[in-house]
Amino acid sequence: MLSNEQYRLIVESSPNMIWRADLTTKCDYFNKTWLAFTGRSLAQELGFGWAEGVHPDDYSRCVKVYLEHFEAQSAFEMDYRLKRFDGEYRWINDRGVPYYDDDGKFLGFIGSCMDVSERIEGQRLIEMAQYDSLCHTYNRQFAHQLMQKIFRSAKELGNPMSILMIDIDWFKQVNDTYGHNAGDIVLARVAGIIGAHMRDDDILGRYGGDEFFACVSADMFAAEQVADRILSAVSETDISIGANRNLRVGVSIGVKELTVEKTLDELIDLADQKLYEAKHHGKNRVVV
Repeated sequence: MLSNEQYRLIVESSPNMIWRADLTTKCDYFNKTWLAFTGRSLAQELGFGWAEGVHPDDYSRCVKVYLEHFEAQSAFEMDYRLKRFDGEYRWINDRGVPYYDDDGKFLGFIGSCMDVSERIEGQRLIEMAQYDSLCHTYNRQFAHQLMQKIFRSAKELGNPMSILMIDIDWFKQVNDTYGHNAGDIVLARVAGIIGAHMRDDDILGRYGGDEFFACVSADMFAAEQVADRILSAVSETDISIGANRNLRVGVSIGVKELTVEKTLDELIDLADQKLYEAKHHGKNRVVV
């Protein structure tokens, strides 16, 4: 068995940031690694002093998770930003667990933290390379990559697959009349409406400008039903662009089911032709 002094030395020497909280939920211990990270004294960190270093955007969530799990006496894990001694906020992975005495009496919580900034920032870079930040859809390149897998599978197995090309009608008028900020609002709102009418395994990407493309694992008739729902939802939605001003826009949609096309790009081009037929015949309609 290790002595109390040996346990203390292990905890103090741990490369992880260690904390402990008593039954009041206030922290009554931080190891040297924690204090070296924050550059603050033990007296400054005790109680809820540690929370002063939590990033303002993470503070409410961090404290909420901590207190809810403390009350439930259940383990938790969360990521939040904590100010380092040099003033830089770093992402911390914090794991807390309840601890008990030999008789099973609850004594509080013990936690262990690690700096995981590189992992989180790396994940953000990946997401930036895959997603359109304005519309919260896949970007063109990554959506195409995902569609390519479905296309190959559909060709090999004979599964149904359709492409929808979707373009916002009268979008240039929105930008010219109300400004590009209003245009961005419309883009993001329409993208959200489209996404809400797609299934979890469908793929939606921003093709470019005010045009989107979607891949649905369905035949032409089912894909047309999806397109009709999107058309109705967009045209019936008031989009607030600020200053008590609402807009309504429409979408033109071209639909093409995979038949004899040899490449995904060929299928997309044919769906795009259907889109421009919809534009040519009056807009705010579906052409299959």
